[in-house]
Amino acid sequence: METWRTSGAAEIWRDGFVPVGDLTVMPPEVREQIEHDEEYGWVVAGPLPASPGAGQVRWDDGSAMRVPVIGPAEALQAVSPWPEEWIWPDRHTYPDGEAYKLTGAEFTTIRLETVRGMATVPAWRLHFSNLPGPIDRVAADQEALDTVKRAVGRHDPGDEQIMDVEARGERRLLVRYEYGTCNGEPLDVVLRVSEQPDVVVLGLDVPSQGDGLCAGTGMGGQGVVGLDRPLGDRVVLDAMSGLPVLCLRRAPDACGSRNT
Repeated sequence: METWRTSGAAEIWRDGFVPVGDLTVMPPEVREQIEHDEEYGWVVAGPLPASPGAGQVRWDDGSAMRVPVIGPAEALQAVSPWPEEWIWPDRHTYPDGEAYKLTGAEFTTIRLETVRGMATVPAWRLHFSNLPGPIDRVAADQEALDTVKRAVGRHDPGDEQIMDVEARGERRLLVRYEYGTCNGEPLDVVLRVSEQPDVVVLGLDVPSQGDGLCAGTGMGGQGVVGLDRPLGDRVVLDAMSGLPVLCLRRAPDACGSRNT
């Protein structure tokens, strides 16, 4: 796909910071409490340190990259599912006891999987007065970094999308996909594959369902496609969105912020 090569996306994927692991890390007991009290708010309840402005991502192969970093308040905003301004007690109030209270933070590092391998990355360790442990949030500022999503441009995949790919040997891919159907019945979907030296592009051929609007029903399916040569280190792209399939479901933060 030409856009992948000419937009700078390929270089970002190869040489940039492309996280695969979860950007938020917490102990099991913290996750359990949050899932139990999922309607709780998140508020700043103590003084926070200033952001150092930048940090280093260091890969296990010895390479490194300087990245801009967010501050602890921005890290809390990234963890919270609510509007950004709600973390400030003078802008939004919660019933007594129904908010996780951030009382301190420290700048640290955590281990994170990326497309370039494991790396040690800057992070904020957030401490709360009413949680049984801290929450770590990767501090690299994806809004300030070059990302694959911005390089490729935003493309609406519509109702037809490759969702995940799993290698089954060197020349076979198990492909999972979603599509819309008007009558609620499965359709005879055909998987398309196009191979280039640097990428493998996957697409769907969905039978026509006539003109006009319909109350569509989401359907899922899977199939196996064969390759002419081993996959190797080639990137698997979704033909509709132009993005790596990895970004679409398995690692939604890989190509850029979920909100951009």
